[in-house]
Amino acid sequence: MSTTPAVGINVQTLRADFPILATTVYGKPLIYLDNANTSQKPRRVIEVIDMYYRTMNSNVHRGNYFLSQQVTLAVESVRRKVQKFINAAEEREIIFVRGTTEAINLVATSFGEYSVREGDEIIISAMEHHSNIVPWQMLCARRGATLRVIPITDAGEVCLEDYERLLSGRTKLVAITHISNTLGTINPVQHIIRRAHDYGAVVLVDGAQAAPHMAIDVQALDADFYAFSGHKVFGPTGIGVLYGKARLLEAMPPYHGGGAMIDSVTFEKTTYNVLPFKFEAGTPHVEGIIGLGAALDYVQSVGLDAISEYEHDLLCYATDALQSLDGMRIIGTAPEKASVISFMLAGSSGEIHPHDVGTILDNEGIAIRTGHHCTQPLMRRFGVPATCRVSLAMYNTREEIDMLVRALRKVQTLFS
Repeated sequence: MSTTPAVGINVQTLRADFPILATTVYGKPLIYLDNANTSQKPRRVIEVIDMYYRTMNSNVHRGNYFLSQQVTLAVESVRRKVQKFINAAEEREIIFVRGTTEAINLVATSFGEYSVREGDEIIISAMEHHSNIVPWQMLCARRGATLRVIPITDAGEVCLEDYERLLSGRTKLVAITHISNTLGTINPVQHIIRRAHDYGAVVLVDGAQAAPHMAIDVQALDADFYAFSGHKVFGPTGIGVLYGKARLLEAMPPYHGGGAMIDSVTFEKTTYNVLPFKFEAGTPHVEGIIGLGAALDYVQSVGLDAISEYEHDLLCYATDALQSLDGMRIIGTAPEKASVISFMLAGSSGEIHPHDVGTILDNEGIAIRTGHHCTQPLMRRFGVPATCRVSLAMYNTREEIDMLVRALRKVQTLFS
């Protein structure tokens, strides 16, 4: 059995906070290694959602009675928590959305409609999730703009020299992932933002994979927009955050129309509410917001520095352990990585399809992701139809990695 790393997390105590980790699958202990897809939820998140429905259930910003006032206070307290979590300058810069996908679509629609014109250019990278590709393609088609793509190296890093060549006075917006969901690459977003600003462009950062693993400071980055999802940071599904600089959000038209986002409505004209409510039409995902607040409290109680240190140690251990297997090919070997490993595995008769690998591992109680991970252009860049992906969280252990490696040896035996 592997020696536990000497870092500032008591992983066994922490694991006890996550009820699902006691689950068995086909009679075997669950080993959950698909955290880049969605993370598991600590007990306090589950309990606070239950508490909301048992004791507070009502609508937010819509009543002067006790329950509604309590829910409004709870929701707005989470907005302040998010502001502090990412170090935004003002509460009104925090917009609650369904997730990173909706946040990006909001910017593509609202900022895009008022700012992007025919002949403008939008830059993304070759490692983007489909959610940070398709909305910009749709915007370019509507507005007559052009989508430019930063190539990536064989190691899975953005080619900064090519990025410099793509930037010009026509660049209106750069959209870049903070951490690749497929490769684990940590991009130099501060440099990317600074150079875009030199050309007068704004920058959106897809932080879906960064929020669970590292401290985020949107002011230090000077990001214009930053998006992340609650369900990847140990919170509920269906809730996420868009941060935007106030001056940009003020200039943008609403994304949706309906209740709460209005100031005054007549049949002749509607005027809109102030930030952040201008972008929060309709009844929000109240229990999701409250659950997100509990998740952020939990993460901060563990400490993002401690999480980063522990996960880096686990990533190094897992990388070495996987590379000990003959026939292992890791896709994405950038020096700066977070806790994601994509790979192809070969048996004696050649590479094994990732779906076969995933099915056999499932029978061993091990959950990994197999497929294109919503990054089909990236798969084509590396010449593979799909990969196996192991993505780690603060509750994973070296012992689970050892069990994964033993199971992969079994896969190879079955394909020999």
